[in-house]
Amino acid sequence: MNLHEYQAKQLFAEFGIPVPEGRPATTPEEAQAAAQGLGGGRWVVKAQVHAGGRGKAGGVKLVETPEAAATAAQGMLGTQIVTHQTDAKGLPIHTVLVEKAGSIARELYVSLLTDRATESVVFMASAAGGMDIEEVAATTPEKIITVTVPPAQGFSAYQARRLAFGMGLSGDEVPQFVAIAEGLYKLYVASDASLMEINPLIVTSEGRLVALDGKINLDDNALFRQKRLADWEDASQEDAREHEAASHHLNYVSLDGEIGCMVNGAGLAMA
Repeated sequence: MNLHEYQAKQLFAEFGIPVPEGRPATTPEEAQAAAQGLGGGRWVVKAQVHAGGRGKAGGVKLVETPEAAATAAQGMLGTQIVTHQTDAKGLPIHTVLVEKAGSIARELYVSLLTDRATESVVFMASAAGGMDIEEVAATTPEKIITVTVPPAQGFSAYQARRLAFGMGLSGDEVPQFVAIAEGLYKLYVASDASLMEINPLIVTSEGRLVALDGKINLDDNALFRQKRLADWEDASQEDAREHEAASHHLNYVSLDGEIGCMVNGAGLAMA
């Protein structure tokens, strides 16, 4: 199960990870009120969908008045957004996130995922934040630093420092990153996540580290013990047939074409 950005950031904040001040909105009026309530002179209006690449598809707008925030929200809400991570139909936008805009000196990347081969959690970090990590891995793999966290050992501060130094952080930036990394690991375990990503993790002109974006995927098999998070599910972002099958405790993968395959084992399904 995937979470929206505003939901992921709510969890980040609960675990001590700095995030921009922001509020979700489901109407243009709510977006305008959010900008007014947040204060400041610039805001970012971001479409909330379970897909990346929103900026290139017009799903992220920088505005300078609360009225402009309402206009940007009106142009997004109720529409379908198509990105390189969606199908041709795209995904519906029912919520936008209005955030105070800040200054960006550098953009970093950090993520956690479960490596089933080693039965461990793996941290990935890169100084090349703000772009697709797949592209970085394909073109400049040396820019990605990884740290494996054995379950019996847990995450240690020295591992966080290794990631920080690998991304070129220095001075007060290092302990800030250590605190963020430790918070991420605690949240990863507590939420039964299978993937957690901050892209970008920015360094502001004042030297603060802030999670400018957030992505969390939860392990569907553990949702029975994550009732609060399970209630955050947005069925509109999923394939209707897959969602219906899941409600009957069936595994179903929607494919193109007109031929279906009913199997009783993963090996047979792949064959």
